[in-house]
Amino acid sequence: MKVLVTGATGRLGSAVTPRLAAAGHEVRAMSRRARASADGVEWVAADLATGEGVAEAVSGVDAVLHLASAPYRRGYTDRVELDGTRRLAAAAREAGAGHLVYVSIIGVDRIPWGYFRSKLRAEEIVRRSGVPWSIVRAAQFHEFVERAIAAMARARVLVVDPGISGRPVDVRDVAALLERRLGTGPTGRVEDFGGPEKLSLDELARQWTRARGRRLPLLRVRVPGRLGRAFRQGLAGDGGPGGEHRGEITWRRYLEGA
Repeated sequence: MKVLVTGATGRLGSAVTPRLAAAGHEVRAMSRRARASADGVEWVAADLATGEGVAEAVSGVDAVLHLASAPYRRGYTDRVELDGTRRLAAAAREAGAGHLVYVSIIGVDRIPWGYFRSKLRAEEIVRRSGVPWSIVRAAQFHEFVERAIAAMARARVLVVDPGISGRPVDVRDVAALLERRLGTGPTGRVEDFGGPEKLSLDELARQWTRARGRRLPLLRVRVPGRLGRAFRQGLAGDGGPGGEHRGEITWRRYLEGA
């Protein structure tokens, strides 16, 4: 199968691209800057924000894994998430691609936060694209959780809302799911995908301090208002009945370097 991967240089793209190539897929990796093709991966330059090179990148592929994102960058976020997704979907439809897979975030339908709203609108573009589709809402990646905790640690105190919990997921598990989804074909539905454990923010922080050898106090504070209530209700995801749509790598294993 010939697969285009957008956002191929990102955290998830860097895990997915070599995995697909090793599995025998013809992989075309898309980034804003040209790179030399190597290791069974064809690199192409295209820019979702402007549309430059997008039609050429999609030409001749069987499936598109749309992983590109641009969080927290104001107007540029919507140029990538919305205009870029619209351009990509139109190009995929014109090229006759048989499957468009979009990776979103657990909670985008429940948490009233600007970036999440953009992801939810991008999901709607994919659903209405005319291309057979699958949408995977992934939980927060382990790396993102660690980066957030490490940033707080610079203030020598970890501020957590103990009522907020989630299922942080390893990018390797998400990459494995996306490979499987290419094999099963378009689902025409939205699925949540999180890690194997539901953990509160204070438990995530405690495990991090132990693993990193840091002695830091935890300050437990409830995030106020509508946003706080939404976060307390919306980050864990259901992971599918019976947990069949959950990853295998735990937060502890990630911290141990597994």
